Amino acid sequence: MKIGNIDLGDKPVCLAPMEDVTDQAFRLMCKHFGADMVYTEFVSSEALIRSVNSTVKKLTISDEERPVAIQIYGREVEAMVGAAKRVEEAHPDILDINFGCPVKKVAGKGAGAGMLQNIPKMLEITRAVVDAVNIPVTVKTRLGWDMEHRIIVDLAEQLQDCGISALTIHGRTRSQMYTGEADWTLIGEVKNNPRMHIPIIGNGDVTSAIRAKECFDKYGVDAIMIGRASFGRPWIFREVKHYLQTNELLLEESFEWYLDVLRDQVADSVKRLSEYGGILHVRRHLAASPIFKGIPDFRPTRIAMLRAATLEELFQIFDEIKKRLS
Repeated sequence: MKIGNIDLGDKPVCLAPMEDVTDQAFRLMCKHFGADMVYTEFVSSEALIRSVNSTVKKLTISDEERPVAIQIYGREVEAMVGAAKRVEEAHPDILDINFGCPVKKVAGKGAGAGMLQNIPKMLEITRAVVDAVNIPVTVKTRLGWDMEHRIIVDLAEQLQDCGISALTIHGRTRSQMYTGEADWTLIGEVKNNPRMHIPIIGNGDVTSAIRAKECFDKYGVDAIMIGRASFGRPWIFREVKHYLQTNELLLEESFEWYLDVLRDQVADSVKRLSEYGGILHVRRHLAASPIFKGIPDFRPTRIAMLRAATLEELFQIFDEIKKRLS
């Protein structure tokens, strides 16, 4: 599959853009485990054109993570064009436009998935951004605003006509947020529309290697994107890639192996932020990691793990868990 001139190979598996999750440390870790393309956290166009320091920092990328996409969001054409030009100066491989974020502070203000209520404005922004930069521009969106307005089949054609190089579709409406099951039937309908010629990337509830292959085989998408299933489990990319290539499930590693990956993740986060800031940033991964599920009487240990404020304290808890299971 190609996005512009960027060749991602056969059946690429991508890391979804996620706020407060896909910082550089996590992107590099997922890349290490086989992610074919990674996306930054989404970047506010308004904050970027005002040079807000915390937002500008999100443009920091490295050659080790390529191909990498920087994602922007906003509701005004001028701000989005200005932000797109700033992003291009950071030299990502791809510029992605977020028309899918459902959270109130974004969609409620008309940006992200809020644009699904103003399609003319969405298309105006898309055309302007495509015209403003010389790198491939892609879009990520949802099926529609709600179940009564699942407009993605027609919208996909309109976005393609704006000149985008690929389209990612999350199989939920904005009103669903992250509840219920992702509906891939409409994603498949977009992909199988003979008028569509750009790559279609499917997103939503890809939580296992078996499900990943099913999405490729059943719906014909060009690529898949993994989001929340990567929390505390960056090795999911390794599992998926192995299964796609061999049709065999990868053998499980030891508990110590998985724990060491999380230990490295914590250490990388601390190195890039600060001790407490790095630990705080990784807590959602520790809370979601499947490696701790099924451990008897684990609740007190889980609470202690999620309250730990220093590396020494957290790694001591890790060692106690390992000792307990050995």
